[in-house]
Amino acid sequence: MSKNLSRRRFLQSSAIVSAMANSPWNLVSAQSRRVERVGLQLYTLRTAMAEDFEGTLAKVAELGYKEMEFAGYHGRSPAEVRRTLDGLGMTSPAAHIQLAAIRNNLEGEIEAAVTLGQKYVVVPAVPGDERGYDDFLRHAETLNRAGVAVKAAGLKMGYHNHSFEFEVQSGGETGYGALLRLCEEDLVSFELDLFWAVNAGQSPTDIFAAHPGRFQMVHVKDRAIDGTMVDVGSGLIDFAEIFSHSDAAGIEHYFVEHDTPGDGIRSVSNSISAINAIRF
Repeated sequence: MSKNLSRRRFLQSSAIVSAMANSPWNLVSAQSRRVERVGLQLYTLRTAMAEDFEGTLAKVAELGYKEMEFAGYHGRSPAEVRRTLDGLGMTSPAAHIQLAAIRNNLEGEIEAAVTLGQKYVVVPAVPGDERGYDDFLRHAETLNRAGVAVKAAGLKMGYHNHSFEFEVQSGGETGYGALLRLCEEDLVSFELDLFWAVNAGQSPTDIFAAHPGRFQMVHVKDRAIDGTMVDVGSGLIDFAEIFSHSDAAGIEHYFVEHDTPGDGIRSVSNSISAINAIRF
């Protein structure tokens, strides 16, 4: 094992431990603040949504979720989706839109977002063959350019991370660092995925402190000690500590997500119960 790899694993372990609580259920603190409007990234329920779009949203509403972040509309028009949400008393602050659509159909995506009452058009990831340092420099240009167009419509671009953005690139900077440095603050927001940040050995609170006000959204996903993604409250990430920095970070929206939940409805039920118990 190389010295660099050993050091990297040490740093990952240290950051993971610092982001975790002593007990997976040690969620309630002496503080009284809580997440008032829990959101859901609907990629978590993509199979159920494809089978029964309206019925799945109704179940989610019954569980108490208020804000939907979409990852596709499953053949429904934006107007149809808006009517469904309005009928359930839910809103959609954001949607994940692939980079190809931003490049090729930005006007259409803006129209959809406006119809749905969204505020953020979020790129969920960049293609696997566009993850080098020069690629991230170009992605920043793309996000800024798109940001000008969406700002004119009263919206804002966003970027959602995985772990690969935190790898140090040939330029001596991480891809995430390049995006934060080059993306204009008034044009591009960042949606910090807490699981993937911690999984990459990062401290979310350190990221917030270094870049205050840049993170209007977070993905709330839990992590077991072995690196497995689990329902919120079943892992060891200290969400109360992370959420206590929400004002400095700029957080407005908290979206539950689980990439591979198994029983999706049970997973999102477990997660909202855990989030409702968090005080910060």
